[in-house]
Amino acid sequence: MDPVRRRRGRRLGSLTGAVTAALALAFTAVGPASAADVNNAKNAGFESGLSNWTCSAGSGTTVSSPAHSGSAALKATPAGQDNARCSQSVAVRPNSTYTLSAWVQGGYTYLGVTGTGTTDVSTWTPDSTSWKQLKTTFSTGSSTTSVTVYTHGWYGQSAYYVDDLSVFGPDGGGGDDGNPDPTVPSAPAGLSVSGTTPNSASLTWNTVSGATGYNVYRDGTKVTAVTGTSATVTGLAASTSYSFQVTATNAAGESAKSAAVTARTTAPDDGGGNGGDLPKHAVTGYWQNFNNGATVQKISDVPSAYDIIAVAFADATTTPGAVTFNLDSAGLGGYTVDQFKADVRAKQAAGKKVIISVGGEKGTVSVNSSASATNFANSVYSLMQEYGFDGVDIDLENGINPTYMTQALRALSAKAGPDMILTMAPQTIDMQSTQGGYFQTALNVKDILTVVNMQYYNSGTMLGCDGKVYAQGTVDFLTALACIQLEGGLDPSQVGLGLPASTRAAGGGYVSPSVVNAALDCLTKATNCGSFKPSKTYPGLRGAMTWSTNWDATAGNAWSNAVGAHVDAMP
Repeated sequence: MDPVRRRRGRRLGSLTGAVTAALALAFTAVGPASAADVNNAKNAGFESGLSNWTCSAGSGTTVSSPAHSGSAALKATPAGQDNARCSQSVAVRPNSTYTLSAWVQGGYTYLGVTGTGTTDVSTWTPDSTSWKQLKTTFSTGSSTTSVTVYTHGWYGQSAYYVDDLSVFGPDGGGGDDGNPDPTVPSAPAGLSVSGTTPNSASLTWNTVSGATGYNVYRDGTKVTAVTGTSATVTGLAASTSYSFQVTATNAAGESAKSAAVTARTTAPDDGGGNGGDLPKHAVTGYWQNFNNGATVQKISDVPSAYDIIAVAFADATTTPGAVTFNLDSAGLGGYTVDQFKADVRAKQAAGKKVIISVGGEKGTVSVNSSASATNFANSVYSLMQEYGFDGVDIDLENGINPTYMTQALRALSAKAGPDMILTMAPQTIDMQSTQGGYFQTALNVKDILTVVNMQYYNSGTMLGCDGKVYAQGTVDFLTALACIQLEGGLDPSQVGLGLPASTRAAGGGYVSPSVVNAALDCLTKATNCGSFKPSKTYPGLRGAMTWSTNWDATAGNAWSNAVGAHVDAMP
């Protein structure tokens, strides 16, 4: 734990630099590949133009200068809402480890891999005036025979250059050595309905060997394409049955359609917004189970303005997916477990909800298999029983697997019952697209989800729902980014605005309580807006969240006094 523990990664540099680190999932220093390894990437030095590469929106080309070696390099230029993503399907062997590297130069550059069958990884660098090597490692799953490697830049930033990309590891049989190209994958199996709401249906299916993507069909018409093995189809009518099928795709083509499944959407009054007797509008505050310089509190010290108190944080165990909770009695001035439990019960008697938060900046909980999903559900439920927690908060800032986290949360809900509180605190980058793992998970569990309190801080610049770029620290940043969630399938009651309680609580993005209140007014009443104005109002918006009740206390509870009263007065 660093001396000042924050809920976000250590991204305190330039404004946009803060954004990009949110995408960095892992960076591992690795040694050179062994002599038996080969580079499985094709046209890795771009000496044959863009052969074997696909760049989004025509963003890529090859240039002779600068080049790291040889006579050519890739140049890709972000424009508008396109981040200049260039990718290639690479043949690999199952159950193998590979080193992914590339030499890059120019404006913010990312290097990553998807479809590994285990944990997809990426790394990045801010703008560089000279060639710099990016490197990370990944492992393939038991049935993985191809992965997609990619590079991309960032919105509004300058062009980036890539050369000498490599995927070193066991020969996957897809290099430029006469081995056969990928074949059309087989049809997906195991298609099932994982959840429905009045206007959406969530689907999951099994991984198909050799597939790099999947197409989802509704009543015979293609409605979306994804890279993972789950999808949520939105825009459906309530109380209506739909037939769904899925196909697998790769560079060789598209498979036959899977067996069809039928999903029936719920009635209009059976939708999301779970939370038992939680108020229509609510304020969430994170309570620190550690001393990092903010005011040390007992649960009983948390002001009544907070409707949901998220205890930060649960700790990972050596069992994959499982968590535990260890009260920092010494760091909290001798606060005992018995006092803690009694204070939780007292808050609940006063109508408040107390939940356990999983994750945080240092959180390393990984739910990426059926076994770890079961371990997560069982261990969280055990904590709910032991301490009396009303539910769980998902604050994983190092990636989330929507398939298995959905499985875990549904298993937990089945144990805890319909009044379980389920909140999430994704970073801004996690909610930029419904195709992101966090957004997919939220939509997958919409029928049991209480609220998503996205963190509108430590973010730099981001796209709003109107396609324009907004900088953190403004009312437009809050409203235009909330709009993405509101238009992307979440119910207004499941959207909250997460802000730091003081300038010391985060590396960037603090706004005064008056700005938070203005954003709430803009979204619910179309008043006090900045330059961005939503196309309609959302009077059912859930409310706001802050990190943390301790930093709020350090600042004289100015945040909760102002925002709490405003939320209570919302329509």
